[in-house]
Amino acid sequence: MGPYKKHWFTLIGLCIVMFSLLGYLGADIYRAAPPIPAQVVTAQGHKLFGQDDILDGQTAWQSVGGMQLGSIWGHGAYQAPDWTADWLHRELSAWLEMAAQERHHKPYGDLDVGAQAALRAELQAEYRGNRMGADDTLTVSERRAQAMAQTAAYYDQLFSDAPALRGSRESFAMKENTLPSAERRAQMTKFFFWTAWAAATERPNSKVTYTNNWPHEPLIGNVPSSENVVWSIASVVILLAGVGFLVWGWSFLRHQDDEDMAAPAQDPLTRFALTPSQRALGKYLLLVAGLFIFQVMLGGFTAHYTVEGQEFYGIDVSQWFPYSLTRTWHIQSALFWIATGFLALGLFLAPVINGGKDPKFQKLGVDVLFWALVFVCVGSFVGNYLAIAQIMPPEWNFWLGHQGYEFVDLGRFWQTLKWVGMLLWLVLMLRGVLPALLARNGEDKNLLALLTCSCGAIGLFYGAGLFYGERTSLTIMEYWRWWVVHLWVEGFFEVFATTGLAFVFSSMGLVSRRMATTASLASASLFLLGGIPGTFHHLYFAGTTTPVMAVGAAFSALEVVPLIVLGHEAWENWRLQRRAPWMQQVKWPLMCFVAVAFWNMLGAGVFGFMINPPISLYYVQGLNTTPLHAHAALFGVYGFLALGFTLMVLRYVRPQLVFSEGLMKTAFWCLNGGLVLMIATSLLPIGILQFHASVSEGLWWARSEAFMQQPLLETLRWVRTFGDVVFIVGAVAMAWQVVSGVRGSSAASHPSATVIPAK
Repeated sequence: MGPYKKHWFTLIGLCIVMFSLLGYLGADIYRAAPPIPAQVVTAQGHKLFGQDDILDGQTAWQSVGGMQLGSIWGHGAYQAPDWTADWLHRELSAWLEMAAQERHHKPYGDLDVGAQAALRAELQAEYRGNRMGADDTLTVSERRAQAMAQTAAYYDQLFSDAPALRGSRESFAMKENTLPSAERRAQMTKFFFWTAWAAATERPNSKVTYTNNWPHEPLIGNVPSSENVVWSIASVVILLAGVGFLVWGWSFLRHQDDEDMAAPAQDPLTRFALTPSQRALGKYLLLVAGLFIFQVMLGGFTAHYTVEGQEFYGIDVSQWFPYSLTRTWHIQSALFWIATGFLALGLFLAPVINGGKDPKFQKLGVDVLFWALVFVCVGSFVGNYLAIAQIMPPEWNFWLGHQGYEFVDLGRFWQTLKWVGMLLWLVLMLRGVLPALLARNGEDKNLLALLTCSCGAIGLFYGAGLFYGERTSLTIMEYWRWWVVHLWVEGFFEVFATTGLAFVFSSMGLVSRRMATTASLASASLFLLGGIPGTFHHLYFAGTTTPVMAVGAAFSALEVVPLIVLGHEAWENWRLQRRAPWMQQVKWPLMCFVAVAFWNMLGAGVFGFMINPPISLYYVQGLNTTPLHAHAALFGVYGFLALGFTLMVLRYVRPQLVFSEGLMKTAFWCLNGGLVLMIATSLLPIGILQFHASVSEGLWWARSEAFMQQPLLETLRWVRTFGDVVFIVGAVAMAWQVVSGVRGSSAASHPSATVIPAK
């Protein structure tokens, strides 16, 4: 550890404490998850359904795309309703209408204010009261049972091809006969009921529901809890305190003696002859380009479904490629190409770290990993198609088809193979890193040790997504899912990116090894301090308790703190291109890293904190404010990182390549400009309008057909086309540069691109 002992002890100590907190509250999540009734009966003892029916309904929901078609508890897609909020409001409205007819013989809307208030008070008492018995039997009134049946009949028609609801299916971007089996439709309605029951029923000995009073539903008094308000204010105070301490630390603790090093006359990374495994990385870059174009085109196609519903400019394509399928492929292909870009950088660095030579059979391992990635990608996409088309047998769906959960949609078999691929990548990395790490040559190995740890975390922590099953409680599944989506992606990939860049720049002789090591250790500590327990900010309303909300609110505020100084990082990356003439060869990778810093600040920082405080997320969870943050953070940060890594690897595996200024300017500025247009002209204004509707009426209204099909919102969704087109132009230019570069068609002689053979 040497001079970095305090940095290492800080990082290790933080990881121990934060993971202990994550595990301790994880055990609480298991204990406090909303119960699934053994049976649901009426007050007269008539059995309606049981636990197996609810769980069978969960698997039926998974098979139609799950979170890619509407959302549950606010998590999922945004065109169709949130099924929890929608079911709850429909059932409550049906109950009120029945009660009004029974008591007053007239519709509820025709009653005077006093009579309406009396019925709402009775409604609130019945729905918020916890009528789960000691034997896990849930008892409902006869009137509620009738309201449940009426609501279920609506969903049975909606997910079939009933002509009466064809217009609603178009509005929700649902294909005709989404779930052909009447038996499975009936089971799915029981699952929807259970999610709504958990959202309306108070926990024992508590004044809040199992979902912390989410969603906003005035009919039964679902409003933000006092804990919600307290911890929202606390999160803002913690953010301000964190920013203040960061500014003080930045001002007084940073070393003043880290002056610019004299850049070497020639790029040190070109002093090694390319190894066979490095030459084999060209196909990885082609895979990045191909999946990137596929994902971007699918994004435009899927966005168009929000306008026409079942058609693409008048052509009915939903029966073959419905919204739920194209959105699944859009998200999964993004994860595949971004991960491939990161893996390619690691595989390029492994021989560099190993003294410019491949370990034995390294190229074979690189080739096997590539074809394994292709196999998993194609196999999972085919499985998604067969599941959503309802061709795959139901019992195979979870393993080979569609898990139904956003970002981990691929079947469990393909997910397992993907993890095996990550472990293979880790082995390939360690074969190059460990000999250098263990060599007794007196060199400073601390940065290399941190890079090794980040590689290990990437390889191992994806396995957290295997800790839930097909019939696992939704609350427990969400806990493990966010280990993958938040902790694995936003935590450990961030540390790997920071450390990998620091290693590359120090190897180039642009920054000192001491400065790179200190900065990387400090950054890792800051990222993981907020990032590990910050996972809980996704779980405020997923059936968890107040401590989860408190920890999530406090530490997710700290996640934003290190993003404040990213303007300095962007400036430093910008300056690097002027340090030496040969740095012009990596100008465009550096420009991508500048974009990463900007979008980290705006997309992850500003837009992220905008939805992080519990009081904010209470109203906006499941609205277009979420994809606003997701697009700006996932592509703006990790997408540009992966593209930057791809261009950097391309520059070295094709040493004679000179990037086309025309192509790269088009790619860089159109990608950034298109993303800005998507946000400013569509996602943000729609999100703001939905936010107002959610606060004033409830989430059900903000996601309803009547609200979403207003002319203004339809126009805003059409306007997004301009941003999509600009973005697509940038994506095509970027992919063209990568493909032509790998094939050598844009190579040109350049004095700084000469490779000096290894001695």
